[in-house]
Amino acid sequence: MAAHDDSATVASPVGVPRTIRTDTIGKHTLRLVTIGKTFAGLLITAGKQKARIDGEDPEAVWRELKVLVGKSSDAYFGFEGALTRFRSFFPDGFQSAHFDKSERDYKLEAKRRLDEQAPLDEALTGTGYGEAALAAFRATNLLSPYEKTRLQPLLRGPDADIFVQAAARFATGDVVQALAMMTPALARHDCAKWTVVTYLPFLWRPENHMFLKPIVTGDFAERVGHPFAHDYQPALDPAVYSSLLDLTETTRENTLMLNPRDNIDLQSFIWVVGEYREEWRHAE
Repeated sequence: MAAHDDSATVASPVGVPRTIRTDTIGKHTLRLVTIGKTFAGLLITAGKQKARIDGEDPEAVWRELKVLVGKSSDAYFGFEGALTRFRSFFPDGFQSAHFDKSERDYKLEAKRRLDEQAPLDEALTGTGYGEAALAAFRATNLLSPYEKTRLQPLLRGPDADIFVQAAARFATGDVVQALAMMTPALARHDCAKWTVVTYLPFLWRPENHMFLKPIVTGDFAERVGHPFAHDYQPALDPAVYSSLLDLTETTRENTLMLNPRDNIDLQSFIWVVGEYREEWRHAE
């Protein structure tokens, strides 16, 4: 697949080009065009074609086109900029006592308590784990106090078992069914939020799942040029979580030199890059 600047009209020696997909992101128009057995992705800004991507896989062409949109953002500084910013707070990366104390240890402690009080294999079909789940939510600062307050009626009421069982199913990989199962219960308590949905799976299986804090994660995605910045929506759509996992894997690939141990490290990386303040910076 190749990306290049190209202001010429798409032409095909084997037939008339046909637009099969379009989208608008901010000031940009994205267009996917068939050209015989191949595809062209066009990035159009202010009525002018700014870039073109060619390939044989339409989904791959479309993803790369969205990456180009991300790189055109004024906030973009790429993973090189993200790594520089992270290291300004944690010069020794993930492998330091300072990082563990600031970002990791308390999450591991919350995980330990959840595993002890509501083991994943038992939570899948068991009942009566609402209080343990509530304690897990209260054990970290990943959710706001307001969000935690709204969780109490949910996890101390008749919908507690439905939510916990669905969260456990989510953790085992059945994301689509888990979201369908938990969304009505969450909606009844105004808790249908990505922070609530992803928190327990993240603690149960941090090697597989990621916690989603929408604003900071979207900001991070924009800064590194990942399509999640445009894929995100508040509705509990499995496609949003799929994009989040792609962002997570892309972040892992670009932070290998820091030796991330799991998604707890990567979630912290996203948070530090997006939210840490200058006054928090100091030498280890």
